[in-house]
Amino acid sequence: MAAVRLHALKRLFVGTPLPAAQSRHERLGKASALAVFASDPLSSVAYATEAILLVLILAGKPALSYSLPIGVGIAALILIVVASYRQTIRAYPQGGGAYIVAKDNLGIWPALLAGAALLIDYVLTVAVSAAAGVDAVTSAFPRLFPYRVWLCLLAIVIIAIANLRGVRESGKIFAAPTYLFVASILTMVGLGISEAAMGRLPEAPYEPHPPGLEGISLFLFLRAFAAGCTALTGVEAVSDGVPAFKPPEANNARIVMMWLGGISVVMFLGITYLAYDLGIIPGGNETVVSKIARRVFGDGFMYYEIQAMTALILLLAANTSFADFPRLSFFLARDRFIPRQFATQGDRLVFSNGIVILAGLASLLVVVFQGETQELLPLYAIGVFISFTVSQAGMVRRWLRLREPTWVWRIWFNAVGALVTGIVLLTLAFTKFLEGAWIVVLLIPMLVGCFMVVRRHY
Repeated sequence: MAAVRLHALKRLFVGTPLPAAQSRHERLGKASALAVFASDPLSSVAYATEAILLVLILAGKPALSYSLPIGVGIAALILIVVASYRQTIRAYPQGGGAYIVAKDNLGIWPALLAGAALLIDYVLTVAVSAAAGVDAVTSAFPRLFPYRVWLCLLAIVIIAIANLRGVRESGKIFAAPTYLFVASILTMVGLGISEAAMGRLPEAPYEPHPPGLEGISLFLFLRAFAAGCTALTGVEAVSDGVPAFKPPEANNARIVMMWLGGISVVMFLGITYLAYDLGIIPGGNETVVSKIARRVFGDGFMYYEIQAMTALILLLAANTSFADFPRLSFFLARDRFIPRQFATQGDRLVFSNGIVILAGLASLLVVVFQGETQELLPLYAIGVFISFTVSQAGMVRRWLRLREPTWVWRIWFNAVGALVTGIVLLTLAFTKFLEGAWIVVLLIPMLVGCFMVVRRHY
């Protein structure tokens, strides 16, 4: 009787099984794919500017004006990484994540390094997205602040169930909030800049900083830049998920990658500029986006709409990891580096074991760090920049090895990408090490060791 009830409960939440032949119909169009694979990098703009400001404020209010040049540098980095990954998608239309590219061109050890880094970062993405989304809710409704951990856990469970129901259904669920968030932020940025230009919005720009770096230490400047690099998390997801696109898969994925880069840059620079122009001071129990929206719209409907959409996109940004963690686990299981159960598709043609494990690990992180976004962020981005650097280095090796048509100019995209992301990786490791990044640095080789133990077992 208990087994029957459990089966009925599973059908209620997950849905009826799909035939294997249905998998080709579960593919995503460009609009749905942008929602499924790009919600993480798009949503990162909601806390990337705040992460920069929270570091700069340590040197006093005049240092906050450095947020603009730092923001421009990070926007340029986004465009470099996007251009690099467009080349990766072209070369690997069957799916070109860091693990596949490194294994094909650099060997198994760099591939395992990238795989371990990405698995850890996907777990952190879910935890950070849930915590940041709940921050947006508690900014609008401070009475919910004491319940933030439970709200995070509830969000993770709901997203996991949505993904267990299948790719196409999750795409339908996440498309509307993603596009509403983009429209809301662009409306806020456009209205805020135009109102300020016409003198209808009180401005209080940050005090000008001294010329050069006299007003701020180089280390603090690098820390702020490293903190803002969280805006790039999740960019690789599109190249990982090429097989989930409708034909022509690679062409559609390259278009989505281009959309992702353009939208992310406009939103990130817009929020950073408004924070500067309005003199927004970070801190307290209210987010920077909430403070900007309150200044632009007041306490009316549009303010709460911005907060609702920000909360939704941040909570649903975890979907990027739920789409790619199971797929990366499949590749590792196929090569016998993790248990083969991760390569098994469930009733709804998704890798359900990976989804369940990801939800459990992210929930554990939320409980350990009590849902504090700023406590989780120092652990963030290290893994993704390891994968960026390894992947782009692998692409450089591929162009040199195969010398395919047009390789002479294409190699420069990946060479610049590898160089820039490598420099950023060293900056992240140096500036965030004592803040908690040492945990990730320690976990990655441990996980690689676990891969080898499993491989030896098989």
